[in-house]
Amino acid sequence: MTTRTLVPAPAPAPLPKPTRLGPRDVLGHGLHGVRTRPLRAVLSALGIAIGIAAIVAVVSIPASSSRALQEQLAALGTNLLHAEPGQRMLGGGEAELPTSSVALVRRIGPVTAAAVTGRTSATVRRTGYVDADETSGLSVLAATPELLQVLNGHLHAGSFLDAANSRFPVVVLGSVAATRLGVREPGRQVWIDGQWFTVAGVLDAMPLAPEIERSVLVGWEVAQARLGFGGHPTTVYVRAEESAVEDVRSVLAATLSPQRPGEVEVTRPSEALVAKRLSESSFSALFLALGGVALLVGGVGVANTMVISVLERRREIGLRRALGATRRQVRGQFLAESVLLSLLGGVVGVLAGVGVTAGYALTQNWPAVLPPLALFGGAGVAALVGAIAGAYPAMRAARLTPTEALA
Repeated sequence: MTTRTLVPAPAPAPLPKPTRLGPRDVLGHGLHGVRTRPLRAVLSALGIAIGIAAIVAVVSIPASSSRALQEQLAALGTNLLHAEPGQRMLGGGEAELPTSSVALVRRIGPVTAAAVTGRTSATVRRTGYVDADETSGLSVLAATPELLQVLNGHLHAGSFLDAANSRFPVVVLGSVAATRLGVREPGRQVWIDGQWFTVAGVLDAMPLAPEIERSVLVGWEVAQARLGFGGHPTTVYVRAEESAVEDVRSVLAATLSPQRPGEVEVTRPSEALVAKRLSESSFSALFLALGGVALLVGGVGVANTMVISVLERRREIGLRRALGATRRQVRGQFLAESVLLSLLGGVVGVLAGVGVTAGYALTQNWPAVLPPLALFGGAGVAALVGAIAGAYPAMRAARLTPTEALA
């Protein structure tokens, strides 16, 4: 009787472990998907680019405006105060400032300089042949020689009023007044109340005193002698020490009118300039919202492109799965493609936003300020939108089995 020895069957060979794709491999697969459909990629990234460009511009332009305002205020100073008569408390009508306003104001310790202007009833025209009612919206103001220094103003051409020419029929034109009268250089003459006045100088723009820009300035003495000016100032400009501006502001009205301080209005022109700039930037939130809408539309476009890409590449997905690619690898491939597509739009959008900001700042004579948060944040937001938009298509591609994909 023979005995048989049972030989155990050999153990089945272990299944090969799926290879892991490194970041470079995932990136390569994503780039391949973008390169094979360049027109579709460009059109999909366009919405992202528009949204990111709008966001970068909306963040950078107000920053440029703010920097320009800071530089402007640093040059002009924030220590200027402006006082003028208000309405009489009894009887109505406009109150009057004392003729000794400058002397009174200079008694305030922290005051470093003061000047006044006085409104006359005279009108100015280019010649006597122009209709008397055609004043071009310009005022004739009596002014003291210290005005230019107090306002930190600059001459475009010629000279300002001084102790010598203030007694003669000469004028200094504000920048707007010079444009409306068609006079941009000294030596020309203008017609004021039936008399010729010679232009001694033309001023540059004065952001802290826009009323001076629309005025024709004459000497205090000649205004009293020839234009019927009564000598009462209508505006007092005061420069004070920076640390004591608010203290001076609190006592300025009482100094000019001790008995009726409520009839004097005191303002700080730099605050008005800041408010004006803020009002000009009031549409930033609107443009930011529009940029967000464009970004949303771009994200939807990327998602739609990726869904169509999954449907078109079912055989490729099935072949990769049959050769051992895991769901995770397939998901990573399509997610990387979506992120790269959006990042492409983000980079283009950042460059476009930089160009828009630089161009607008150049037209406004502002320094171009590009916050790093806007630049890197714009690209980061684009990548985030791509990841969100590509999440569903990537999961849909990963759920396909090889048999389903190759069917």
